[in-house]
Amino acid sequence: MTNANPNLNNLIFKNILAIYQRELQSYFTSPLSYVIAAVFWLLGGFFLVAILLGPQGLIAQSAMADQAAQMGMAPPPPFDVAYEFNKAYVGLLGSLSMFVLPMLSMGLYTDERKQGTLELLATSPLPNWAVALGKLLAVVTFYIGMVLPLMVSQSVALGAATPAVGSGGFVLSYVGLVLMAASLLALGMFVSSLTDSTVLAAIMTFALILLLWLVDAVAQGLPGALGEAFSHLSLLRHFTTFTEGVFDSSSLVLFLSFIVLGIFLTAQSVEALRFQRS
Repeated sequence: MTNANPNLNNLIFKNILAIYQRELQSYFTSPLSYVIAAVFWLLGGFFLVAILLGPQGLIAQSAMADQAAQMGMAPPPPFDVAYEFNKAYVGLLGSLSMFVLPMLSMGLYTDERKQGTLELLATSPLPNWAVALGKLLAVVTFYIGMVLPLMVSQSVALGAATPAVGSGGFVLSYVGLVLMAASLLALGMFVSSLTDSTVLAAIMTFALILLLWLVDAVAQGLPGALGEAFSHLSLLRHFTTFTEGVFDSSSLVLFLSFIVLGIFLTAQSVEALRFQRS
């Protein structure tokens, strides 16, 4: 009797790991995944260069400020090029992710429906939340793999900064990016469990992401406590806190809450399918 729970937990963990490996492998064998990653890298690399070296880029602005000071003109307010670069670039990656994440999550459960395996998952002894967790971990891992080359490229650019840039704010901004992505992927996973159309799942997920992204703008038009409550639900506001190099426990709690909510809703959606079949 004393070994029942450890054995059960060990079995669940092994199944989560198996689902994680299977799902991750499906991303690395899908041509669409490579197309998505290539476009993401291309745009990410282009904007990295544009933000730094463009005609209106941060380096040009800094040079103009130095030139104005040397000519005795009133210089613009001083700014930290490395800090502004990190904030702007990671924020831009967050905006690009709005378009990428629906395409990554759209097939998590719709493919199961098409292949006729969703019913097997719904009636298996493995808890539905464990299946959802394994799938979510896989798609988040693939997303991290997409972000990592751009993160390395940015770190190389920041390495040339004088004075040297601290790694704390840099790492924290990417932690915020991954947490935001995991939150949206969890909700996208739930959406994918509702339909057998990958296109419809992607469109619905994008609409949901857009709604959550614009909550802060809506909150500004609401009075008092209601506006503050809506503002607290804004993913953009909490993501921006991370990109500014500020750790706020309320932002961490919000992202984790969205992740748990997505897993819970997905599990309930699959559970409802089991009752429909019984």
